[in-house]
This record gives sequence, structure tokens and C-alpha cells, in this order.
Amino acid sequence: MMAQSWQWFEQGMAMAVSTTVAEPLEPRRAQLERLVSDRVARALRAEELAGLRLATRLLIAAVAVIALWLFYWVAPPQVLFLETILALFVVLALLNYRVASGERPWSWWGYAVVAANFALLTFSMVGYDLVFGGAWPPQMMLRNGTFVYFFFVLAIVALSYSPRLVLFAGLCGALAWSVGAWLIARTPGTLTSFGHGPEMSPDQLLSEHLDPRFVDLDVLIQDVIVLLIVASILAAGVWRSRRLVLRQAVAARERANLARYFAPTMVDRLAQADQPLGAVRAQPVAVLFADITGFTRLAEHEAPERVIALLRGLHARLEAAVFEHRGTLDKYLGDGVMATFGTPEASLDDAANALASARAMLASVDAWNRDRTARGEPPLRLSIGIHYGEVVLGDIGSARHLEFAVIGDVVNVASRLEELTRELDARLVVSDALVEVARAAAGGRVPALAGLERAAPQTLRGRSAPVALWMLREAAA
Repeated sequence: MMAQSWQWFEQGMAMAVSTTVAEPLEPRRAQLERLVSDRVARALRAEELAGLRLATRLLIAAVAVIALWLFYWVAPPQVLFLETILALFVVLALLNYRVASGERPWSWWGYAVVAANFALLTFSMVGYDLVFGGAWPPQMMLRNGTFVYFFFVLAIVALSYSPRLVLFAGLCGALAWSVGAWLIARTPGTLTSFGHGPEMSPDQLLSEHLDPRFVDLDVLIQDVIVLLIVASILAAGVWRSRRLVLRQAVAARERANLARYFAPTMVDRLAQADQPLGAVRAQPVAVLFADITGFTRLAEHEAPERVIALLRGLHARLEAAVFEHRGTLDKYLGDGVMATFGTPEASLDDAANALASARAMLASVDAWNRDRTARGEPPLRLSIGIHYGEVVLGDIGSARHLEFAVIGDVVNVASRLEELTRELDARLVVSDALVEVARAAAGGRVPALAGLERAAPQTLRGRSAPVALWMLREAAA
């Protein structure tokens, strides 16, 4: 069943539209698939153990009720035989749960316990007459309603959360009941419905059915068929329940994929949205570029594993600053990032959030530099550029690979502002358009503007009109 479930899960994964970004060591898609594969296995394992725990408790409760009923209706010493059989059912259930909940459960153990339960139930039906005899013929054992207990065991097995085990239980129950009935039917003097000819009159048939030694094979076959049908229906229900767990795991995978780009507060809203994330549209967005100045020279003298560790530490800090201020991590750019504020949904605080995120990035890298300096490592210089304006956003790419992208002049300007930090000897350069929007939304009070000063308008590469700027100098930062 696990193999079939995983095949179904892989099909669902292939149908889900996702955005992937390559990492230096391993594709994120492979990491997510492995993570969700483990989550699926753990989820199914947890549900199976929870079902087995519930089945054990219900079986013990049911056995207690049956034991009281038998103690009242059956006289000793026969009642001791039946009570011993019930005690063995409880022992098997407890032993089964103990083995199944271990670190390395035996895959065959559950099937062995199911077979033992039905064998024990059949022995209680046949062995009772063999041990104690009785005033009634043994054929009467097939008429006293013993067969209903086979459905009881089958219902308990259905709580195991394993369709294969439920089907196996149905087959075991049918086989055990057939063997028990066959042993009784072979008792000398047994009358059966097999071989009746048309010459028998209704009175003769009625007389035969009323004979205590009569065994109705038609009814026995009907019992076996109904048991198999019920087992199949229960197995189908359990299989659907497992599919529900798998669908939940796929949804968790989609949320994990969204969490790579969006703030955690936005993930649930996006996962529940009816409209596609990548519907092409235009809206105002704050775009932020952050980059380490001189990283190429720094990486030239470092071992590759130290460079990767450095990048991971940087990305973790920048990512945290983006998500803490409701931003979207658009992509990693080697030694930097591109982030947007106002995607997928715009708000009045996008400009202020972008500024606050930039200040948080600078503070985080400064704290990191103090630790690096204490270890004798060179400090890092983070440069940030931010612009605000209308962009076009939506899915781009082919049917095989889609990427949620933000494009337009605003993106180009933000990238140029980050490059301009070298010329202006500034840590942060933002456009006047972003500052005006932030002030208007906050009523003029924007704490993240503290320390910023106006800079002379600059003509950026690729643009004819100069851009009014604000900047945060090195000393002020």
C-alpha cells in the first residue's frame, strides 16, 4: 500500500505548479520532495499507531462486556473455557500494540495476529463442543449466532488504517469460518442441503431444516460472501482515509513551497486563495536589492565550503529581515537577495515595511560583523537599494517550469540604486518616491527614515531623467 500511496503522491506532486530556485549544493525541489516523503511516512505511521491504539482499547472494552455477559449466562466449567479465550484475545491485542509501536516493528506481525485472532475465534466455536460435548448436536454451533463475532474482529482490524490488512482479515475470517463449518459438517450424522433433488416435498425440506443435525451450506456460503464484501468496503474506506492524509501532506508541501518566498503570515492566506497566484496584473510594489560589496575578492581567498557557509549565514539573516516585515523573497542573487513588499497583495505599509526591513538587514549584518571581527574574520559590507512604483507581476516561463516574477522599470531602478551605494559611500539608497509613499501612509512619522539624508538627484544607467534620492551614510548606519 505504501508503494501505491507514494505513486499517487508523486502524481500529485507532478501536477502541482511550483517555483524552484537552485541552491549551490542541491535543488530545493529535491529537498522538499524528500522532506514531504518523510512527512507522509510519518503521518501514515502515526495514523496507523493511533488506529491500533484505539482498536486495542475498544477490543478490551468489548471483551469486558462479553466476559460479563458470559459469566452471567454460562455455567462453570464451560464459562472458564470461554473466559480464557477472551483473555487470549486481550493478550494478543496488547502484544500486537507493543510490537507495532516499537522502533523496528515486524511487517508480518500484524498479519500473524489477525490470523491468530480468527483461528482463536474458530477454535472457541469448534473446540467448545469437542472439550465439553453437550446435550445438543455439534451442528447446532452453526446456528447460535457465533458468526457475528467475525464481523466484530473485522471491524477492530479496520481501525488499523491499513487497507491491505483489512482485506487480509476478510480472507482469514472467510477461511477460518469455512474450516470451522467444514469440521462440524463432517461430524457423523450431519444432514446438508447439498444434493437435494426436486422429488423432495416441502414437508420433507422443512423436516430436514428443523433437524438439529442439519447444516445449511447455502447460508454458510452466504455468510462467507457477505464477510468478504464487508471487508472490501471497509478496506476501500480505509484507503480513502489514507488518501486524505496524503492530500494533507501535499497541501503541507505547497505551504512549505510558499514559505520559501512569502512571510509566514501570508502562507495560509495564499494556500487558501481561490485565484491563481500567478495571474498577471499591475500594482504598486516596493522592490529591494541587497548585496555584499567586495564579495568576489573575499571569496577568492576562501575555501569553497567556507564560502557556502558564509552565503548561508547571509541569506538566513536577510531572509529573516524580509519575512519579519511582511516581504516576499523573490530570489537569491549569489551574495545578495531581491525582495518585494506588496506582493502578492499590496498594502499601505509596503514602502515603510521595505525601509524597516532594510534597517533590520543592516543591523543584523552589523551584529554578525562584530562576531566575525572577534574571530579574526573580515567584516562584510552590505549595500541596499529600494524603489517604489508600479510593476507587472505574474507567472513567467514554460509549462515545465514557472516562476513568479516581478518585472518593470521599478525593478531596474532598485537594482541601479543598490549599485549607486558604492559611488555615494552609502549603506542604503532609496528613491524619493518610496520615502513620500512611506510618509503619506504613516502620517509623516516613519522611524526607519531616521538618519537618512537627501542626496543630489542622480541619472541612472539606462534612464534619461534623474532620480531624486535619499541615502544612509556609513557613519549614520
